[in-house]
Amino acid sequence: MAYGQTGTGKTYTVGQLGKEDPSQRGIMVRALEHILSSISLETDSVAVSYLQLYLESVQDLLAPEKTNIPIVEDPKSGEVSLPGAAIVEIKDLEHVFQLLQIGETNRHAANTKMNTESSRSHAILIIYLQRSVRIKEESTSTIPNVAEHILADDLPLVLKSKLLIVDLAGSERIDKSGSEGHMIEEAKFINLSLSSLGKCINALAENSPHIPTRDSKLTRMLRDSFGGTARTSLVVTVGPSIRHYSETSSTILFGQRAMKVVNTIRLKEEVDYESLYKKVESEVDHLTSEIERQQKLKHNEKIQLEERLKESETFLNDLRMTSAMQIENLQKEKHQFEYAIKRLMHELEEKEHQNKVLSERIIHLETSLNEKKQQQLEIFSSTKILAETSKGHEKKMVELVKQLEEERSRSASMKSHFNILQQQLSDAQNSAQENTARELKRELSKITKEFTSQVHSLEEKNSQLISEKDLIHVELKSANEKVQHETRHRESLEAEVLRLKRPLTDNCVEESKALSGMIRSGSGLGSDALMSKSGKFKETLSSLRGLISKIFEEVGLTSVLALLKSKDLEVQIHAVKVVANLSVEDINQEKIVEEGGLDALLSLLETSENTTIHRATAGAIANLAMNVSNQGLIMSKGGARLLANVASKTDDLPTMRMVAGAIANLCGNEKWHMMLKRDGGIKAMLAMFQTGNDDVIAQIARGLANFAKCESQVTSQGHRKGPSLLIEDGVLTWIVANSTMFSPPARRHIELAFSYLAQNEENSRDIIVSGGIKELLRISRESSREDARSLAKKALNSNPAFLKEIQ
Repeated sequence: MAYGQTGTGKTYTVGQLGKEDPSQRGIMVRALEHILSSISLETDSVAVSYLQLYLESVQDLLAPEKTNIPIVEDPKSGEVSLPGAAIVEIKDLEHVFQLLQIGETNRHAANTKMNTESSRSHAILIIYLQRSVRIKEESTSTIPNVAEHILADDLPLVLKSKLLIVDLAGSERIDKSGSEGHMIEEAKFINLSLSSLGKCINALAENSPHIPTRDSKLTRMLRDSFGGTARTSLVVTVGPSIRHYSETSSTILFGQRAMKVVNTIRLKEEVDYESLYKKVESEVDHLTSEIERQQKLKHNEKIQLEERLKESETFLNDLRMTSAMQIENLQKEKHQFEYAIKRLMHELEEKEHQNKVLSERIIHLETSLNEKKQQQLEIFSSTKILAETSKGHEKKMVELVKQLEEERSRSASMKSHFNILQQQLSDAQNSAQENTARELKRELSKITKEFTSQVHSLEEKNSQLISEKDLIHVELKSANEKVQHETRHRESLEAEVLRLKRPLTDNCVEESKALSGMIRSGSGLGSDALMSKSGKFKETLSSLRGLISKIFEEVGLTSVLALLKSKDLEVQIHAVKVVANLSVEDINQEKIVEEGGLDALLSLLETSENTTIHRATAGAIANLAMNVSNQGLIMSKGGARLLANVASKTDDLPTMRMVAGAIANLCGNEKWHMMLKRDGGIKAMLAMFQTGNDDVIAQIARGLANFAKCESQVTSQGHRKGPSLLIEDGVLTWIVANSTMFSPPARRHIELAFSYLAQNEENSRDIIVSGGIKELLRISRESSREDARSLAKKALNSNPAFLKEIQ
């Protein structure tokens, strides 16, 4: 609160609006501005009441019709409240200005000798703050056991705070202020309330057992501010004139006594049982519906298993009938084989009989041959006798010799013919017997083996059918057990999903912003909660990446890349997602490029028409483009052209964000700027601005900043001359026209890109023609980035053309 003599600047210090000049703002506006910049609209709420104490009557400055508002004290806590006072929730600083302007309009003020606008009432601005947070339950919980596992051991907590900013009316002397008429009555009440306030301060400073807070409504309303549970700051205002020496001395003594008052700070926190009840109720409804769904699913699976059992029994009966028919056919074939064996045995006996006949004929021929030999011997002996006895009969002897020679020749021919016949007979006998016996034995053995193998095959089929029946019963039993196990596992997974659902859906950038906001606001409790959520998110993300790496090690990169060429669309989608996740790690990028993964990704980008494949492929290329060596490969293989084509064809915002991110990474290497421009990368980025999506625009703005930064560096080093390539594609004109239209992250990147473009003096003419001097001045003064402001100031101070234009 501000205390001091009238006309010394209390209202100026506390209640000055300063709408046009921020440096002229008072404590009320500055306090609300700081609060609004330090809170999160998702968890925090801010509301205000603006009152005045006029003639010992509490009046509402935001609702002038409300007068004589009662002051109520809680008998238990001693907290002071004002039922009936208007409480207005605020969202932004413009609303604050409107409310304070209304209050100042309704406040009583008058012209005195001491002040042209002297406040005739005490103004009190009450700011109510409320924050919803969650903390770990440490003490014994009073929540029912049914909700304990749903709430994950945490409770919704409401932190409440109240800030009072008091602009006290100044104490005055009638002879100095020149008050008269009704103003004298106002001065009496002002001095009365200030006197009561001084008494309370004196009593507190002297540790008096009685504090006269009920002497005035002002002291009743402010009892928490001195000697209570609040942290109190006192602004003492004094005048420099010597004629006000006594008032100045009295004011300083008041402040000196007030410094001796000791306040006890107390944290005010409550459990938000209403939101807790609503959450438990919604969780119970969700779990009830989930249980019903699981029971229905289990019933359907049971019906399916029963149908499969019936089908298996039917199939088993069919197999039994088929096997019986096959056994009957085999029995018939067996009888046929037995009849064939009997017939063959009969033929074999006939062959043996024929062999016996042939043997008898051979014996008879041998006997005849022996007889012929005997006759030849007898003829030879007779011839010899005749030669010895008949020497004289030469002619007859010659004839007999001739006859003998003829007989001999005939005998030799007959002998040789007999030998031939005997040999032929022997050969025919041996071959006929051996061949016939061998063929019969072979055929008999073959038939026996076939019959035996068929019998064994039927027996094996029968035993196999029996084992399959037993196996089906075992599988049915294991399936029932598996269903029960899967049900329990699914319930545990659903509980885990509910626990991880909130951290997994949070965006990393939003968490980092919220974290920095918590740290700036000085709220230790909120910061710990946010750090805990961020840690869970990172742990979940790390486990997912570990699972993908494990799959990659087991399957192999070559197999994963081969799936990119699969004709099955679903297989292609899953494969390209795995490659995109693997490409996040630097250690995997080199392997992917060496195994031909980059070529496969670019081929997919060119040939596929599927939006999901385009999005995942662009994300993988964006990850690979983070490596400088990969950027050259991507550009040389036409990657920028393919990305630009996808951007021109798709209207899917996530796909555009991935494409914009990939092109933005390629913009970070000056070697490929000319090729990137030629392949349409810059024009594609400008075309994607039309989507109006903050995420897409943030990626494009980052790419322009990378492009301008690299170009500025090589230009300053003397490796490049001439105006920027971005100017030729109309980027400069677009920046000047739209730099203040986007979200803060995108705006910061665009301001940085424009500041880098301004460093090149050959861009000066285009910047001046497009009206960029005003934008450069704005960046040098208002940009939230220190480097952008420094670059803008450097360009304005060092460029003669800019200096001339400013003058």
